[in-house]
Amino acid sequence: MDFDRRQALTGIGLTAAAVAVAGPAKAEGSVGVRHQVFFWLKRPGNTGDRAKLVAGLKTLSAVPQVRELHVGVPAGTEQRDVVDSSFDVSELMLFDTLADQKAYQEHPTHLAFVAACSSLWRKVVVYDTVPA
Repeated sequence: MDFDRRQALTGIGLTAAAVAVAGPAKAEGSVGVRHQVFFWLKRPGNTGDRAKLVAGLKTLSAVPQVRELHVGVPAGTEQRDVVDSSFDVSELMLFDTLADQKAYQEHPTHLAFVAACSSLWRKVVVYDTVPA
């Protein structure tokens, strides 16, 4: 009887460990959208414009659907043919679902950001991806 109880407790422990490692299950339809945007300033090298754009982008973390936000500038890594560091500022957002990404696009905070900062950039390129 003790052996069966030990086996059961071991099985329960292993199951709990597997769940902890795997993390919580995502809701059905969850796709893990990555929304990466690159900005080229109208006045490249203007530190004031860059600072204003960075500050504006950081306000977007207040949108409830945004799970994670990273705002960055070119890293200054080794220049190679495959490296494009011509942009001034970039942002990477993570969303749980395509519906969350759509809600973000229509959120008042995002619309206010565009209204306040769109005069700063001359070009924007967006890459939206989901896991393969």
